[in-house]
Amino acid sequence: MERRTEILVPVMFYDTDCGGVVSNIAYLRFIEQARTALVTMLGVSLAEIVAAQEFPAVLRTEIDYMKPAVLGDTVRVEARLEEVKRARFCCGFTLLRDSDGTLLAQCRQQCAFIRLPAGLPIPVPASWRTSD
Repeated sequence: MERRTEILVPVMFYDTDCGGVVSNIAYLRFIEQARTALVTMLGVSLAEIVAAQEFPAVLRTEIDYMKPAVLGDTVRVEARLEEVKRARFCCGFTLLRDSDGTLLAQCRQQCAFIRLPAGLPIPVPASWRTSD
């Protein structure tokens, strides 16, 4: 099973500060979009998780900002499933300026699936727990 994907995100005016530089919070939105694409690619349907009330939740985010993205850039976000345990999983993200490959940021997130409304953890899909 492929355990990686990538998306392209155009930098919009609302992603930037008054100097045209992408704000830190916008990177997290880019990462959220890529994680959603990754989870979907791994076979978890958004419609199914809403119906079942079982959602992926972020437990921890670590991000290192290297270079700024600016208004007019397109950011390529590479997302990969790096580690899977019974009830948790870790995703890694690399954010690059698409035009020249400049490394903009690197991120790692620890996540879990939880069942609402109780907020109880549930097992990660068995198909994700395969060895490489």
